[in-house]
Amino acid sequence: MLEIIYGTGNGAKISYMEETLKNLPVKIVGLHQAAEKEGIILPDIKETGENPLENARMKAEGYFRVFGKPVFSCDSGIYLWNYTTKEPLPDEEQPGIHIRGNGERRLGDEELLAYYIGLVKKYGQVCGRFKNGICFIWNGEQRKESMSESMWGEPFLLTDKPHEKRVEGFPVDRISLDISTGKYLYDLEEDSEGEEAQNRGFENFFRQCLIEWGLL
Repeated sequence: MLEIIYGTGNGAKISYMEETLKNLPVKIVGLHQAAEKEGIILPDIKETGENPLENARMKAEGYFRVFGKPVFSCDSGIYLWNYTTKEPLPDEEQPGIHIRGNGERRLGDEELLAYYIGLVKKYGQVCGRFKNGICFIWNGEQRKESMSESMWGEPFLLTDKPHEKRVEGFPVDRISLDISTGKYLYDLEEDSEGEEAQNRGFENFFRQCLIEWGLL
C-alpha cells in the first residue's frame, strides 16, 4: 500500500476520499494523524488563491515542505445562481472559495447553514455547484494537479429547511436537493449519476498519477 498524506483535518473529507480510492493500492493518512506520528507542528498555511486549484496547490506545497512525503490537498468553491432567472447571484454574495466566510474567523457548521438559508429566503430558488481543485505531490519532481470538471459536483438546489441528518464538516449537504426529483440528496436511495461521476473523476486522477509515475 502506498501511504499518502491528505492535507486536511476534516474527518468527513478523509472518510470520503478513503471510500473513493478504495480500489487503488493507497492508504490515506489524515493531516493531524501524520503530524502526531512525525512529531511535527503544523504550519498555518494561508489560502490566498483566487480559485480552488491555487489554494490546493498552496496547501500541498506547504505540507510537502513540512513532511517531505507524498501529500495531496483539495480545495472547493461553491458558485450560486438563481434557478428561475439563471443569473448568478451578486459577486458580493458569491461564496466562491470562501465557503466558510471571508473574514478573520471561519464560520462553523451552524453559522454556515444559517448563511445559505438566508440566501434562499432572499432570492427564492437558488442553485449551487461545487468546483474542486486538487494538487498531488509525490516527490520533488513528480506532481500533478487538476481542476477538471470531471471532479466537480453536480448542480443542486438549496432549500431553507435543513434535513435532520448531520455530517460534521458538510453543513450545506443538509439543505441540498436533487434538481430532477426535488428530494434531499440525503434521501436518495443511492448515489446519483453525478456523484458517481465525481467519485470516478477523483479515482481516475489518482490512477493516472500512479500509472505515469510507475507506481501502478
